[in-house]
Amino acid sequence: MKSAVTGGAGFIGSHLVDALAARGDEVLVLDDLSSGKRENLAGALEAGAELLELDVSDGQAVFAAIEAFRPQGVFHLAAQIDVRRSMADPGFDARLNVVGTVNALEAATRAGASRFVFTSTGGAIYGEGAARADELPFAETAACAPFSIYGESKLAAEGYLDFYARTRGLPAVTLRLGNVYGPRQDPALEAGVVAIFCKLARDGGRPTVFGDGKQTRDYVHVADVVAALLAAEAADEPGPFNVGTGVETSVLELAERVGRTFGRDDFEPEFAPARDGEVERTALDASAAAERLGWRAERMIETGLEQTVAAGT
Repeated sequence: MKSAVTGGAGFIGSHLVDALAARGDEVLVLDDLSSGKRENLAGALEAGAELLELDVSDGQAVFAAIEAFRPQGVFHLAAQIDVRRSMADPGFDARLNVVGTVNALEAATRAGASRFVFTSTGGAIYGEGAARADELPFAETAACAPFSIYGESKLAAEGYLDFYARTRGLPAVTLRLGNVYGPRQDPALEAGVVAIFCKLARDGGRPTVFGDGKQTRDYVHVADVVAALLAAEAADEPGPFNVGTGVETSVLELAERVGRTFGRDDFEPEFAPARDGEVERTALDASAAAERLGWRAERMIETGLEQTVAAGT
């Protein structure tokens, strides 16, 4: 089978590429390496995967690459994921997250792909959970009211996915991911709070907590996310599907768990002002994925952190 992965040199994408290569797929990775790393793909490239450096907002480049490769499956992971950058530069966010998704959809349609899997956001698309506590964890039927430009751009991209499925006959599915963590997550990127905290704990630093630290997220391990991506590809279901644990973990609790995992009883947070676009509470109900995809998260935060640390993150 042939599979194409946009953003395949990134944190989540490279784990997916490894899984696709391991099952024997011929894999094409499209990545501009602005945040992804060639070294993330070392094993997959040795196994025969191909990497093309290109920007997904460059439609002609994407069309040419996908048409030449003609994959059965297209996994679209390339994105701008930094909430703060989305608020500071909405146009850049839209170029990657909306235009980039439209280009990938059009390319997959032209190439006759039999499945298109899109990674959206569950953490940002539903909006503020603190004001809707009775709805937590959010199910896919919850109203989408993004609190950031990032969440809004992902919601717009989902609309294009629905359009291509309805009018162009492209079999497509959306996964709304929680806060993903695990090996290869870059602590230099703002979205990787687990990686940031782990690096600080290892290096003798202290974590910075924005706001009061009581804000919650649904942390899901990258291995579980890859399993969800493969399950979504195999099923004849459009989604959207939440991919999370259904459990809220506060930033303060995360810092405490990371400190304990590294044996740091002095891993006390320093506080900074809250950041624009960040919600106070969120968690995802993934029961639809369990019922229709046969997928469940296998790792809660305790086990996932231990595996992440053991892997050297």
